Amino acid sequence: MHRIIDGTKTHVDRAAIIWTRATAARDNDPDVATLDEARPVISRVLDSSEQALLAIAETADGTAVAFGAIAPMPGEDSVAELHYLGVDPDHWGKGAAAELLAGIAALLRERGFDAAELAVYSDNDRAVQLYERLGWRRLGEPVPHERSGRPEQRYRLALRPTA
Repeated sequence: MHRIIDGTKTHVDRAAIIWTRATAARDNDPDVATLDEARPVISRVLDSSEQALLAIAETADGTAVAFGAIAPMPGEDSVAELHYLGVDPDHWGKGAAAELLAGIAALLRERGFDAAELAVYSDNDRAVQLYERLGWRRLGEPVPHERSGRPEQRYRLALRPTA
């Protein structure tokens, strides 16, 4: 069981470290980015809006093992975008991502958001299966990521019932 907290002001460095480890493991890349390289990735999201949020999943002993960096979508104040989600590779398969995503949905509802969106590499099978299992729905067709060129699929989660 993981506790979900708002780590916006306290956990930026831990989220950045998780991000470096998770992306290197996901991509089978032996070169793990440094904290100085990763911190701006997370900070950029948090600095983009006063409503930005860094959700953290902690273990019972208070160790941060997963994060989500979220901000309102430009021009759509009722829709939040999950820019980055990362789980420390040592905690893959232990429920942190599912619990974090459920916690993020609850936090976003409390903050008045109607929906959340994210983009995921289409070949990231574990993530795609998780999002779909948790009720995220595909939006359109995959498009090439602007830097990597890998196909990326957008997803949306309704946070409130639609009339």
